[in-house]
Amino acid sequence: MASEPGEPETALMIENNTKGLGPNVVAAVESEQASGGGAGEREARAVVLTGFGALSKLRVMKRSVPAPRRGEVLLCVKACGMNFLDLMVRQGNMENPPRTPIIPGFECSGLVEMLGEGVENFQVGAGVMAVMCYGAWAELACVPVENVFPLPPGMSFTDGAAFPVSFLTAYLLLFDIGRLREGMSVLVHSAGGGVGQAVAQLCATVPGVTLFGTASSSKHETIRGSVLHLIDRNADYVTEVKKISPEGVDIVLDCLCGEHTAKGLSLLKPMGTCILYGSSNMVTGETKSFFSFAKSWWQVEKVNPLRLYEENKCLAGFQLLPLLSRPDGARRVRDTMARLTHLYSKGVIRPRIDSVWALEEVKEAMQRIHDRGNVGKILLEPEKAPIPLMASDSTDTSEACDEEGEEDESECKEREPFIH
Repeated sequence: MASEPGEPETALMIENNTKGLGPNVVAAVESEQASGGGAGEREARAVVLTGFGALSKLRVMKRSVPAPRRGEVLLCVKACGMNFLDLMVRQGNMENPPRTPIIPGFECSGLVEMLGEGVENFQVGAGVMAVMCYGAWAELACVPVENVFPLPPGMSFTDGAAFPVSFLTAYLLLFDIGRLREGMSVLVHSAGGGVGQAVAQLCATVPGVTLFGTASSSKHETIRGSVLHLIDRNADYVTEVKKISPEGVDIVLDCLCGEHTAKGLSLLKPMGTCILYGSSNMVTGETKSFFSFAKSWWQVEKVNPLRLYEENKCLAGFQLLPLLSRPDGARRVRDTMARLTHLYSKGVIRPRIDSVWALEEVKEAMQRIHDRGNVGKILLEPEKAPIPLMASDSTDTSEACDEEGEEDESECKEREPFIH
């Protein structure tokens, strides 16, 4: 049987798996040895993904505190954001998934705890928000200084954790790729999610923009004020859009992929742009579905490139994280963040937060995203105390216990057994 997380073998796996992957893929996850570390060694809690698959692969455990390297900042994390991409990472539902074990999470906010060598533009104790390639779901996180941004005056830690990924993605999709201008029209899928709500707010900053959005009917009443034309996600949205705008739209923001890519292209006006920035349709169950994965990409492959220039249409793709590792991309992100924080300071935009959970409630929080139940952003707070679960609590989401026989029955009934 494989060793339990926290045993020496797991710590060695983490060390081997992180070579060349950057500081935020887990540097170490291990319990303090009896013969122990050096004087003054500290530990911090973190959510660890021990392998790809069901919710049971997530554990909260202690890890040794990473020391910031040159050009890095160590953050005391106050809140961290959860995105649909985190769910796909957990399932291994990516073209190039990282090696496990890792600490998930791509964004957080908190206080500067320690500065690495060469860092001069931040002070210890400063409030900041950050984006990173894994490592955010922890009490302490090391982040390259170029991906750390000061919290604007008046921004809370919860807003700071909900802000970077959603608004950076929405802004770059609309303005850098889509070239949004006055009088244009936009269709966004998953309009009730974090990115969808950021898109709605940014579209409202441009005069005369017509926004169409698809969302579950249960969310319509909540988000009706932010999206002009709401369409049920299960409806024939192509027909519904063309009833209002027979010529189609100028920009389609597609986080679904698969068959929806061809539908999005069919809705474009000449000189319009369809931008793929996700593939949530691949997530159909608790674990990765190879059938859904293959079906989705096969449907995208059916797009005929010759028709793009014949019809004067553009098909583009976007993912935020690869930009962070490129000097030109990091500069673009910083410039965009400056524009966004200016808008926030003026009261023009603000992240919509669905709910806040303790680290120990990560399974329940992730299940809410899986069920598409959130309106806005879901957050984790390391300092938040979890709500105890009783054996008869129907809200328990450890359904992975049914899938994986090695899970102890007590873990299905109460939260404590998966905290190490």
